[in-house]
Amino acid sequence: MDLIADIGATNARCALVDDKGKVLSPQEFRNADFDSLEAVLDAYLGERRASDRPKRAALAIAAPITGDRVAMRNIEWSFSQAQLKDRFELLRLTVVNDFAALAWALPSFGTDDKVQIGTGSPVERSARAVLGPGSGLGVASLAPSSDGWTAVSGEGGHVTLAASTDEEQQIIASLRAEYGGHCSAERALSGPGLVALYTALAKMVGRGKPTVTPEDVTNLARQGEPLANKTLEAFFCFLATVASDLALTVGARGGVYIAGGIVPRLIEPLQRSPFRERFVAKAATATTSRRFRLTS
Repeated sequence: MDLIADIGATNARCALVDDKGKVLSPQEFRNADFDSLEAVLDAYLGERRASDRPKRAALAIAAPITGDRVAMRNIEWSFSQAQLKDRFELLRLTVVNDFAALAWALPSFGTDDKVQIGTGSPVERSARAVLGPGSGLGVASLAPSSDGWTAVSGEGGHVTLAASTDEEQQIIASLRAEYGGHCSAERALSGPGLVALYTALAKMVGRGKPTVTPEDVTNLARQGEPLANKTLEAFFCFLATVASDLALTVGARGGVYIAGGIVPRLIEPLQRSPFRERFVAKAATATTSRRFRLTS
């Protein structure tokens, strides 16, 4: 029996995998209820039978993986891979960036796993890119190699957010004034980013500084509240800019995929938004930006 887990900043999802590859006993945890990754794994494994105690584990972590010590960026958790392996008496522990894991999975996606936005078809055996707003903004790419595919993780969520309109320049100026000089893509394209965009737009129309959560913003948009709808439109436009820049940077003729905890819940407003028009609004030679697929 093996253990697999997806550890984000907000939620942790754990499951077991038997020797036939069948996923068993999936369970989701709210990270706010725990003070460490070890505590989450203790809670999950504590409910399993002794005979199901795993000897191997693979963890996808919302953090850069650069050595033994792993420090998560949007929650104050850190751990040593070696100590974690010893703590749970594992024979093998594999720790990867969560969006690198998503990149590895892209070739296995079927038709039912994706919702395509716009036209075009992916070019076989070409680079692919994946990004996703959640608690932060994850980014990775997948490149063809002689023996299959190679996933490349990075910290693309921290690139500088670019404006394509005067209004977006005003939004970014407001975000810089509120949070400091550098306005990253993640500042707008995340759960906290939805709140930041809503607040910035409220200030721009003289409404002061509202108190909302990401869920409030999306619920208000579903109810037709104009400022919330404007926030989602700005969110999707900024996302399209970052996604198209990523497509051009990595040559993602195999497609750009959107994952994460936010966008798959907002497919209909995404389809109604200017996302696609913004995504392809590059120079005439930017043919790679016309390949886009969205994970559901």
